[in-house]
Amino acid sequence: MTVERLRSDVAARTPLDDRERRSIERFLTALDGLAHPLDEHADPTHVTGSAIVVGPRGVLLLKHKRLGIWLQPGGHVDANETPWDAALREAREETGLEVSFAGPLDDDGVPELIHVDVHEGGRGHTHLDTRYLLDGGDADPSPSADESQEIGWFSWDEAIDLADDGVRSILDHLRSTRSSTTLDRR
Repeated sequence: MTVERLRSDVAARTPLDDRERRSIERFLTALDGLAHPLDEHADPTHVTGSAIVVGPRGVLLLKHKRLGIWLQPGGHVDANETPWDAALREAREETGLEVSFAGPLDDDGVPELIHVDVHEGGRGHTHLDTRYLLDGGDADPSPSADESQEIGWFSWDEAIDLADDGVRSILDHLRSTRSSTTLDRR
């Protein structure tokens, strides 16, 4: 069920730009060729789940410890986990915040897929990244000692300027479509 639902959600995405259009095509082609697309150990190409964390203080980003770039929280999908659950778990682990999905869940309890990006993930991996919008509240992040300590809330403009290329288009889109009273401090 999860892989079929994932395929359907990705295929239904209206891409924000050429990068996402290419990512959707690559994602669907790769997904169809993988025996275990959610298992990072089964193949170097696999699905990951990421969280675009927003709140009254703006957008939360962290500097990836190995890659040295500013990104959204996210990571690999654990056994018996969905990509959207991985996004929620990873955001909680990497930020120390009690995050929650920022929009309604559908009848199956699934949040809206807001972005797709296929990129190199380091160590020879290719990540088929699915992204979900999470509400981070307004608390200060408090990641555990083994997570990146370079983390913080940024205004939308700061986050867009700072973020990796693969994240900018979704941040720019969200900034332009979301109400300033619910997500933004411009």
